[in-house]
Amino acid sequence: MIDVPEGLVAAQVKYNGEAGRAFVEGLPALAAGFLRRWELRPDGPSMHGWAALVLPVVCRDGTRAVLKLQLLDAETEGEPLALRVWDGDGAVRLLDHDAATGTMLLERLDSGRMLSHVEDSREAVLVIARLLAHLTATPAPPGVRRLGDIAKGMLERTPETLERIPDPADRRLVADCAAAVREVADEPGDRLLHWDLHYENVLAADRAPWLAIDPKPLAGDPGFDLLPALDNRYDPGETRWRFDAMTEVLGLDRERARAWSLGRVLQNSLWNVEDGDPLETAQMEIGRLLRSW
Repeated sequence: MIDVPEGLVAAQVKYNGEAGRAFVEGLPALAAGFLRRWELRPDGPSMHGWAALVLPVVCRDGTRAVLKLQLLDAETEGEPLALRVWDGDGAVRLLDHDAATGTMLLERLDSGRMLSHVEDSREAVLVIARLLAHLTATPAPPGVRRLGDIAKGMLERTPETLERIPDPADRRLVADCAAAVREVADEPGDRLLHWDLHYENVLAADRAPWLAIDPKPLAGDPGFDLLPALDNRYDPGETRWRFDAMTEVLGLDRERARAWSLGRVLQNSLWNVEDGDPLETAQMEIGRLLRSW
């Protein structure tokens, strides 16, 4: 029997509605099919985030791996493309992939040793920065979502969203974020971005101190990859240090990185308003800090 955690069920229903409900209902059969097809033996309790079910398995040759099952969508469909390009260099290694369902067989890392467990937040930020510098040095392959298209879509949605933000200060901040994106939108970049490299998406491994997992890849400017390390483990007194440290390690133009980071605040704000959720306090604080520099 495949255990489908209640947290995953709740997240799928909340974010994907009926499609999410159908996905979780079909997970036991989907998992069983891939266990047979790839000759895998279950090897421990299931794990999950908000989007995927992850099953520890052992392959026929004894290799310890994980089977990752997730709803195929615009964000998840690019994951195997990025992992193939990185080929285990700075990121988890892709062992097999089913394009029709998005199911992946991945090398097994140490889920008990996340970067989020490192007490020194500044050291953790530097780990993120070094990984990003390495991963984003690679040009994005064809088929990956493009930041230029995403930026265009955000700017088109901004006027309607602004009308739905009641607080004048928040409304002004979101408008300023959009203005910053307009300044850089004509040069969106072509690097392979992870998009979601926060501290729980970095795991330890035997073959490397730290490796990235769970990319939602984009082709774009590396400045668009910085916000997760500012927002997660949020510390308002450390925001500027983190931003400066990451831009230095990645060798980024500070003003462009600031503009694209404001773009991430815009992206998250648009989602909040469209989902009927309040604007996130930490996001707004980071946006005000970035705007003031």
